[in-house]
Amino acid sequence: MEPSDDVRHGLFRAPERHSGTEAYDRRWTRDLYSAARCAAVLLALLLLIDWAAGTLALGRATLWCALAALLFVVLCPPRVSAGAGWLASRSLLRTRMVRTDLLVSVRCSDGVSQRLVLRDAFGERVELDPQVLVDNPELWHRVDEDVHRSQARGSLLCGATALRRVSERIDRETAGIVFKLSGLE
Repeated sequence: MEPSDDVRHGLFRAPERHSGTEAYDRRWTRDLYSAARCAAVLLALLLLIDWAAGTLALGRATLWCALAALLFVVLCPPRVSAGAGWLASRSLLRTRMVRTDLLVSVRCSDGVSQRLVLRDAFGERVELDPQVLVDNPELWHRVDEDVHRSQARGSLLCGATALRRVSERIDRETAGIVFKLSGLE
């Protein structure tokens, strides 16, 4: 279905941003500082070793700064946020957004790092670490509400299994936290 068809049928509307009911990744700031610290420690160690060896020069210092900057870019986490009908993942270079109330597929890709891939009816796609949803219950709640809307509309064609796994993981970790806090562990 083309987006122009959706406009004629009244399905397309821009996601409402800044409506006050948005949810954000609460651990993003800590992860960002951690990436900056790793890059700074690498730079300090490289400069210190080069200085101690007596080979520190402007060209080498520039190379070490570039290497530390590259490490920061690689480690910098995307900022995940969600609101009524949308989920966004903003990295250093771009922002990706999907309409969570018009999802057509959700896949869980396994590998070195597990990723949850969401696609909407307009062809947009967002990849995120499922741990972000596990660590942020309000973010998961916002996404889960819209997933149920997609299922009710019949637009979500595949992905129920992946979402059920994420939901079970969240329930398992939440129950563990409740038991730990109540002393029943």
